Formats: sequence, C-alpha cells, structure tokens
Amino acid sequence: MGSLDEGLYLGLISGTSADGVDAALLRFEPIPTVVAATTLAYPASLRTRLLELTRPDAAVPLDVLGALDVEVGHAFADAALDLLARTGIGAAAVVAIGSHGQTIRHRPDGMHPFSWQIGDAAVIAERTGITTVADFRRADVAAGGQGAPLAPAFHAAVFATLAPCALLNLGGIANLTLLAVDGGIRGFDTGPANCLMDAWVERHLGQARDEGGVWARSGRCDSGLLERLLDDPYFTRRGARSSGREHFHLAWLDSRLIESTLSAADVQATLLALSARTIADALRAEDPSVAAIYACGGGVHNPALMAAIAEAVAPAALQTTAAAGLDPDFVEAALFAWLARERLAGRPGNRVDVTAARGPRVLGAVHAAGG
Repeated sequence: MGSLDEGLYLGLISGTSADGVDAALLRFEPIPTVVAATTLAYPASLRTRLLELTRPDAAVPLDVLGALDVEVGHAFADAALDLLARTGIGAAAVVAIGSHGQTIRHRPDGMHPFSWQIGDAAVIAERTGITTVADFRRADVAAGGQGAPLAPAFHAAVFATLAPCALLNLGGIANLTLLAVDGGIRGFDTGPANCLMDAWVERHLGQARDEGGVWARSGRCDSGLLERLLDDPYFTRRGARSSGREHFHLAWLDSRLIESTLSAADVQATLLALSARTIADALRAEDPSVAAIYACGGGVHNPALMAAIAEAVAPAALQTTAAAGLDPDFVEAALFAWLARERLAGRPGNRVDVTAARGPRVLGAVHAAGG
C-alpha cells in the first residue's frame, strides 16, 4: 500500500450534541480529500441515555456505564461499516480508523484532570477488521494540557494557505482556531454554540433541535437575561481553555432564570444571541484583525445562528469551510482520520500553543485489527 501517508483513513466522531456518529473516509495525498461521508443517527433511546449521562449530577452504576461503552462502540462500528458499504470500498483499503468516541465528561482543570470518551475501540477494530486508534485526549491531559480543542492542529495542517483567518466549529460547544501568516496558531472553546439551544427546545417542544432557528426567531432577545448569562467567568478567561456540557447545561441556565417571566421562545432567542456574542467577543479579544472566518459543524445549518454570528463579527466575512474545499459537516470526522494517520506515523497530534501541554505528544491508543 506504500507509506502510511498514502491510502485511506476513516474518521469517526459524535460531538457534544450526541445526535449520531459522523463518519468520513479520507485520502490525504496529494491533498486532503473527503472520498465519502455519512452520518448515522443514534437510536432515540441511546441518545436519551447519553444525554442523561452527561448531566453534571449523573449517577450511573458501573455495570450500566460499562455496557454503554460497548453499545456506543457498536454504534461507531455500524457507522464505519455503513460508510464502507455505501462506497463499495473494502476494509483492506483502509489503513486505520480514528475514533473520537462520545465525550461523557471533560474535566481538564481539576486536581486529577481527565477527559473521558466512551465507545469501545476494541469493538470497532473487531467488527470492522480495521486497526482503530482512539483515546486521543488522554496524552495531552497527562502532559498538563486541556486535551481540547484538538482541531487546531488539523486546521493548521490543512488550511494554512488561507491564513490569516479563523476556523469556527459550531457543535454543541463553539471553538475557534486562529491561523496567522507566520504559522502561529491559537485555539480555544468560546462557550456554547448549540448545546443550550438544543436542550431548551427539547425541554419545551420535544424536538432535538430548533430547525433553522425558526423558534428562536419567533422570540426576542432579553438584554437582562443575556447579561446574566454573560456574567459567567468562563467568558472572560484567556489562553488555553475548553468546556462542555458539564459546564453549560440546563441547570446552569435555570439558575439564571429564577423569577423570570420570559416566554420560552424569548429564552431561546437569548440563547442564540449568547452563542453569537461570546464567539464575537472572544474573536475580538484574541485577534480583532481577523477578516475571514470559515465555519463548520451542525450550526452552519441554522440560518438564524449564522446570521447572528455574521452580524456580531462584522466586518469580518463569515462563510463555511465548503469555500475552502472541505464539507462543513465532516471537518471534525476528517480531523480524527488525520489524527489516526499522525499516530501511526509517530507524529505529535497536539499543539502546545493551544492546549498548554508541557510538550508535543503522540496522541491515541492503537487497537490492532483481529485476524
């Protein structure tokens, strides 16, 4: 098959929205190319259990957690096999799978910092017959880093010719990568993108998301609530920082809604404004000279959110990574295909200027395919 830099790699991820598994098949030579991609939705019962597990007060028996780890591993294997079946490409043509897994807790700042993803990689390797690399965050956290975001290293490798620019991922949490002409790079989580809006619409309308931002647009942003939300110390942090559902969740929101008489739609409109405002504030604080922003992730399909961000970051121009040749729905899946390649080649996958780790680290644990 030639060098490890040649051949196909398959990336798998389920983000903080926990709505399913994104799978992307990539070729990296001569340039990174998504050969095929798909999303396999989680069964409703599995998504419900995963969202319950990510609540900060979740109490789950070890037997349940162990079984869930394996069940998620099977869901990831299903996504990989589904993608290969759709393309007619055999497992032998794939050098490796890179699996992010499903984050259930991200605590990089405690006395014993950790970042925990489930989705048994041994199950994926066994089911697919493809060497699988997983647990990408642990080595960076062990070296004193945040373990997140990991995307900036991939952004720097793939989008360097676009510098100076910013890459904006709109998943459950929003994160920014800032690429400078001289090769400098910064990256961090800005706060919520979709996670609070998704949780709020699910509570009130029983929907997984506010399709097109229609519900948010039916309400009005409340300046008083917005200021209470912005008062969280996370939004004024600088340097290496990362977050997740363990910080931004419905209980966090409820604590700021005490005695509120706002309609549910007005709260949704305010949550949308919070996402746009915190992205813009972070961008201006870190690099106000950025003129081009390329967005990816599920949030690009919410025109209300994209319009609010575009207005908040003006005069910087907002567009999606499609303009740079990479499907915005599968940038993160592509990242983990890339990280699998870096791991097998023995190259570091983190950026110390992003995570604040003590040094470059080769990321990921390798699970060899069975016979």
